[in-house]
Amino acid sequence: MVLGRGKRRRRSQRGGGKRALSGCSMLWHSLLRVLRQRWHRYKYRFVPWIALNLSQNQRTLRYVPDNSKDKIIPDEDVLGALLKVFRALFINDFSRQTDILVLLPEAIKSEYQHSLVSHHPRTEKPVNRIQQQKLCQPGEVLFNTLGFSISRETSSLISAGKGVFVTRGFVPKGTVVSMYPGTVYQQHEPIFFQSIGNPFIFRCLDGMLIDGNDKGISKVVYRSCNGRDQLGPFKMSDCTWLTSEVQNPLAVGQYVNNCSNDKAANVCYQEFDVPELFPMELKQYLPNIMFSRDTRSKQYCTSFK
Repeated sequence: MVLGRGKRRRRSQRGGGKRALSGCSMLWHSLLRVLRQRWHRYKYRFVPWIALNLSQNQRTLRYVPDNSKDKIIPDEDVLGALLKVFRALFINDFSRQTDILVLLPEAIKSEYQHSLVSHHPRTEKPVNRIQQQKLCQPGEVLFNTLGFSISRETSSLISAGKGVFVTRGFVPKGTVVSMYPGTVYQQHEPIFFQSIGNPFIFRCLDGMLIDGNDKGISKVVYRSCNGRDQLGPFKMSDCTWLTSEVQNPLAVGQYVNNCSNDKAANVCYQEFDVPELFPMELKQYLPNIMFSRDTRSKQYCTSFK
């Protein structure tokens, strides 16, 4: 009886070993599947892989002979579109801009106040609309300004995660549709730890990098730089794109998916340097900030072809 029990125990141990082996095999396959998915998302940012596969993806490339020729639309048009949207956002949120208005020159202040004053149709008396102002959502402000609104939603591409969709209105050719937010790094600046497992790092033509990740270390770095550069009530950049309550509805460019062999791109990226004379009160809507304080800000816009 004792020997019989021992034999049964040994059989049970052998069976347990088989189950353990099977469990390790499943774990190994799951790990391989995760690594494969990560590689499929990352390979488009791996320079050796890109170099080896250029000849197989000619239809997905846009040839740019020189940095100065990488302009789908003129910088003046980009600046005009951004100023138009930012001013509309500023006026929409005018009741909360008291601290900024006090420090603005009278000429600029009067322009904003004039835009909020209308005349009564019968008495022709000026009516201040600040008290009557209804706060609109940023997406609605974008629709009223440029004629369309966009949002982040699940992409129609397989394993592409989220994408950016036009949810309302129509986007004409040559229109700025989004901005690529994030911390801007020069080539010599440290970005190793921020880049680990980060699919949102974009390399500009001049070698500068934009980290558009809204999570982890990238989020902490951006918030730190945002607080560093603030001048009194004037914010030098927008950090609401890191939250669910986005202040600038254009700041979703990092979620615009690349084209594939099956689906051609309907937008192109274009670099844009913010001019030094950009209105101080509107910098609160810029979704980019420099990692180093003594460098010039760069924006990365997305425009329809």
